[in-house]
Amino acid sequence: MAGDTSYRYPGEHLVLAITVVAVLLVIALTATATMCTSVVFVGMAVMISFHASRSAHRQLVERAQRISSESNPEIVSIIQTCKNRIQPGDVEVFVAPTRQLNAYTFGLSDPKAVVLYSGLFHVMDKDELSFILGHELGHVRLGHTWLNSLIGGMAGIPSPSSASALLMLTFLWWNRMCEYSADRAGLLACQKPEKAISALIKLVAGEKGLTHEGMALAYSQIDAEDDTVMGSINEAFGSHPMLIRRIQQIRRFAASDQYERLV
Repeated sequence: MAGDTSYRYPGEHLVLAITVVAVLLVIALTATATMCTSVVFVGMAVMISFHASRSAHRQLVERAQRISSESNPEIVSIIQTCKNRIQPGDVEVFVAPTRQLNAYTFGLSDPKAVVLYSGLFHVMDKDELSFILGHELGHVRLGHTWLNSLIGGMAGIPSPSSASALLMLTFLWWNRMCEYSADRAGLLACQKPEKAISALIKLVAGEKGLTHEGMALAYSQIDAEDDTVMGSINEAFGSHPMLIRRIQQIRRFAASDQYERLV
């Protein structure tokens, strides 16, 4: 599947197009956002994001550990397998010393950086780490790292409050589509649907996820997310879908002919 990005979630490009169209409509229909000032604003937002990314990278190198064959040979093997499957380009992987369970990627220029929180290594097994890493590499491969800066800058164009709210909601909607796409990349990296799902559950369970009872309790909490109106409202104003929706999408993709073809 090297170089193949057909696993991208079907709605991602559509929602991206809707976001761009919404920005253009705001520019066309409001007096507070002229074409000239909008172009300048977006350009400034991208430049600020670029310099902030460079600064963050320098700080990261100073306080985090870059994974290498000398310091983490087993992790390097996982990284190489994931890179071979996702083909993200020039990416460096770092470990940040914190007990939290999280990972993220950033960078507008190469090399992009993927940061794994050290807490992940205490609760995730090799296949679950492959899903987490593959998810972040998917963001890189699919262009989310630089598109986020560009589209975020566009969504932040000065405009009336109602228009600003609309732009931000469509931007967050696109962010959630990106998460579904990255989850598919993570699944293709680990190639074990049950491990992709258990990795997501452990993000909630933490160290309690090392026991069957802890995983069951965490899943029951996740499964209840979409049972209330407030859960849907919180999702609409968030950059990530509900975990139960992500789990459902992973199961659907794993059962598809497209997944079988790609693996």
